[in-house]
Amino acid sequence: MSGTFVGMPAFPKAAHEAVRNDTLRANLRHATHTIRDRRAGAVAELADWAELREAGKRIKDQTLRRLDHYLLQLEESVTAAGGTVHWAADAAEANRIVADLVKTTGETEVVKVKSMATQEIGLNEHLEAEGIAAYETDLAELIVQLGEDRPSHILVPAIHRNRGEIRDIFREEMGKWGREAPEGLTDSPAELAEAARLHLREKFLRAKVGISGANFMVAETGTLVVVESEGNGRMCLTLPETLISVVGIEKVVPTWRDLEVFLQTLPRSSTAERMNPYTSMWTGTTDGDGPRAFHLVLLDNGRTDALADEVGRQALRCIRCSACLNVCPVYERAGGHAYGSVYPGPIGAILTPQLRGTTSEVDASLPYASSLCGACYDVCPVAIDIPEVLVHLRERVAGEGGKGHRLEKAAIKAVSWVLDHPAALAAGERLASKTRKLHPRKLPGPGARQWTESRDLPEMPAEPFRGWWQRTQSGKKNEK
Repeated sequence: MSGTFVGMPAFPKAAHEAVRNDTLRANLRHATHTIRDRRAGAVAELADWAELREAGKRIKDQTLRRLDHYLLQLEESVTAAGGTVHWAADAAEANRIVADLVKTTGETEVVKVKSMATQEIGLNEHLEAEGIAAYETDLAELIVQLGEDRPSHILVPAIHRNRGEIRDIFREEMGKWGREAPEGLTDSPAELAEAARLHLREKFLRAKVGISGANFMVAETGTLVVVESEGNGRMCLTLPETLISVVGIEKVVPTWRDLEVFLQTLPRSSTAERMNPYTSMWTGTTDGDGPRAFHLVLLDNGRTDALADEVGRQALRCIRCSACLNVCPVYERAGGHAYGSVYPGPIGAILTPQLRGTTSEVDASLPYASSLCGACYDVCPVAIDIPEVLVHLRERVAGEGGKGHRLEKAAIKAVSWVLDHPAALAAGERLASKTRKLHPRKLPGPGARQWTESRDLPEMPAEPFRGWWQRTQSGKKNEK
């Protein structure tokens, strides 16, 4: 897939282009409203939802406080069960480890379960450069890959596409990747799903190497968990001879019992189901059952930096349900591509700047991609206070300096001087009122211009307040 997030414009510019796309907005509005309404109904079925939400928050926080302990316990458990654990400090190291493992098998093809961690590190592109073809098997990921597109949603990566667009992609592209789409394919959901099933089946039966992520890892047993709705995950996790799982270090939970909470909250928050149709769990390797070799690649890639931030670390609680995206008014209008990251929406606005830093224009703009309405916090199944983290990250961006921030500091210093000198302030007010017809609608200069692009300048009154007060009230005061 050629599309990546490298070189994308900052959020304001990308969002400005997205909101002019009527088809995109219609697709997003229909999909997000449908999912959010179904989720609300599924959550309402549980009288103890608030307690489950609090339990999930506490489990995650406890794990993050002792993350080093649980990761070492996980490594020991996976190794004892016949698996091999690899530690990757960043994307480059993780990509190298996976590519080397695939090359060791002698294979040049792999099948993949939907994995945001592998998208985060650009694994498909790296494998392609190494002569290895990586085939996505999730329906939405398949659509994105065939269309040389980018995912725009955590749960439904092709949410920005409608059925007619998907039909056209299947007709034009499937044959280049394997089995062609059936003749006369329509935009019927059943026909599109069947076309994808036929296309993928031959890849499942041929592949010797599978690559996955994981929703959870259990430290006490070394068990990994993948939940999905299509069955493609089950095929990738059981049929290949070698299974490689790339998982962020924050996905670990201490005990098997902890899964009870998340296996209730995740499906209801994501797909509005009481439970996922396919919940696959595996622990190491077993003779005669499943892959003969299992490798777990534990990915840091900025997570320990986020962990060190007492406010920002709560983003690592995220279980990737996407509930926050479906209620966000900004995401609904701008879409996922505007965020310039594999993690879009409110969670992406706080997670991406912590994983990648805020030195680039794109990442520095993400904490401002929000109205701070708080809807994301209300629906989060692990109670991440996204608005709090957004404000915290805005403070970080403002404190990191740069030309725009130096100008801001200079402007504040100048205003402080004027406010400390009443005569200068009064003279400035009189001059501003007399020249008000000449005032521009937008301020000049890079910092000021950007500020007024999204704000209306207040209309200057014909007379300063000080002058009006002296003219109308001074006499009344003397009369008393």
